[in-house]
Amino acid sequence: MEVICKFIQFKRFVNRGFLIGPICPIYGYGVLGILLLIGTDTKDFLGVFLKSILICSVLEYFTSYIMEKIFHARWWDYSKKKYNINGRICLETMIPFGILGTTIVYFINPIFSGIVKAIPLTIRIILTIILLVIYLVDNIISFNVMNKIKGEIKKHTIDNTELIRKKVYNWLENNTILYRHIKNAYPKFMINIRKLRK
Repeated sequence: MEVICKFIQFKRFVNRGFLIGPICPIYGYGVLGILLLIGTDTKDFLGVFLKSILICSVLEYFTSYIMEKIFHARWWDYSKKKYNINGRICLETMIPFGILGTTIVYFINPIFSGIVKAIPLTIRIILTIILLVIYLVDNIISFNVMNKIKGEIKKHTIDNTELIRKKVYNWLENNTILYRHIKNAYPKFMINIRKLRK
């Protein structure tokens, strides 16, 4: 969702998340938080909307705070927007979180749950294990790379996403055998990748 929004804004793909891979887990955790904390208590539409706002806002605030303390960088900053709290959350994003949370509870989750239940249990378990392993590997690699480059990122109170992305790709390009091998084997392909990243 965020990649699509940023593509419309910048006319190019931008990886906005902390992870090197294409997953932005804060949204997944937000959905899990909404479904676990609201559950089947869906009689009060306004209550679901307000709880969705609260759950997502608390998650967004503390994710921003913790990541800034660990990596001395910010992946988003709302300090120029009205009604913000320390630039970490703002009314402009809270309302869409409420709308999305309500949509998930009443429409998306019932449909998605039906699709998942239709998949045989064995296949579900295998897919879950595969996706979990990919997710954990991405977390480990991303965390390791961020620890390596965090000294190169000056502490800012602004959105550092573009700077972080460039530093991560530069580190991968210079320090991983696989990346160097691909670069040497397919130099034209890597030139095209660099153009896409710009």
